Amino acid sequence: MAHIQLLGTGGTIASRGNGAKGAVATDTAADLLEAGYGNLSVSARDLLTTGSYRLSLADLRRIAVGTREALHDARNDGVVVTHGTDTLEETAFLLELVHDSERTVVLTGAQKPADSPDPDGPRNVREAVLAAADERLRGTGVLVSFDGTVRSARGTRKAHTTASSPFDGGVEVAHMAGSQLVLTARPARREPLPLPPEAFDTTRVEIVTAYPGATRDLLDFAVRSGVDAVVLAGSGVGNAGPGFAEAVAEATGAGCTVVLSSRVPWGPVVPIYGNGGGTDLVEAGAVPSGDLNPLQARILAALLISLGTSSGDMPEVFRNHV
Repeated sequence: MAHIQLLGTGGTIASRGNGAKGAVATDTAADLLEAGYGNLSVSARDLLTTGSYRLSLADLRRIAVGTREALHDARNDGVVVTHGTDTLEETAFLLELVHDSERTVVLTGAQKPADSPDPDGPRNVREAVLAAADERLRGTGVLVSFDGTVRSARGTRKAHTTASSPFDGGVEVAHMAGSQLVLTARPARREPLPLPPEAFDTTRVEIVTAYPGATRDLLDFAVRSGVDAVVLAGSGVGNAGPGFAEAVAEATGAGCTVVLSSRVPWGPVVPIYGNGGGTDLVEAGAVPSGDLNPLQARILAALLISLGTSSGDMPEVFRNHV
C-alpha cells in the first residue's frame, strides 16, 4: 500500500471563522484527513499553522527542510503540502528549486475556510493525495493541485482572488476526469540547488515596479537600506522609464544584484528597446528573469544569494535556473 505524508502549514484550508476578527488558521494537518483514501494510507504532520500572507523567508526554509525530510523517509511514496493560496506560488517554486527526489511533492489549499457550508479543502486534499501517489507522475518534481488541475510549480501564479480555481500558468501536468487523473504533459526540470541555509532567513530582496511617472527613488532607497538584491518589475518585455538605467548601473556597481522581470502576467523578458528600455537596463547590469514572474524571480535570487553567489557570478548562475 502506497503511503503519502501530509504536511500542514495553515492557510484558508485550516482556517475557521472568528467573528468580526476574520478567519484564522487553527486546524491541524490531522484535521484535514478524511476517513479513507482507497488503497492509499496518509499520515499527517504539522510544520506551521498560519496564514500564508504572514510567512517569512525563515518559514519558507522551514517548509523546505520539512519537505526534504519527508521525501527522504523511505516510508513515504509522496508528499502533500497544504498551504495558503496567497503565497503558495513562492513556496512551491522554492521547493521545486531544491527538489532532489523522484518522489512527487504536491501543494494544495482552499479558497473557502474549513467551517464554510461547502468547503473545497477536502476535495483538493483528496486530489493532491492521488497525484502524489500516482506512479506516472514520478520525476515531475513539485506540483500544484487545485480544483481538478495539476500544474508545475514553476510558472504557476495566483490569478484570481476568490475563484474556486485561482491558479494559472505553469505547465498543466494532469487534470481530473471524474475520479481519474489524466496526464497531459511532463514539465522540464533543472538540476536541484542545495537547501536554503540559515542565511536565507535574512536575505533581503525587494520588488520595485515600473509604471508611468515612476522615479528611481524607491530603487535607490532599497539599495541605500542595504538590500541584497532588487527585482525590477518592468513594463512590457522588461522596460522602465527615465533614470532607471542609471540607477541599475549604480546599484550593480555597488554590488547589489538587480533582476529584470516584468509586471505582465505571462511571457518572457526580452530586451528590445533602448532609450532607457530593456536593452539599456541589461547593459547597465540587470539580470533578465526569462519567464519567471517577479515573485518567483525574487525567490530564486534570494536562494542564490544565500548560497553565496556573488553579484559578479549572478548573471550566469541565475540564467542556469531560468
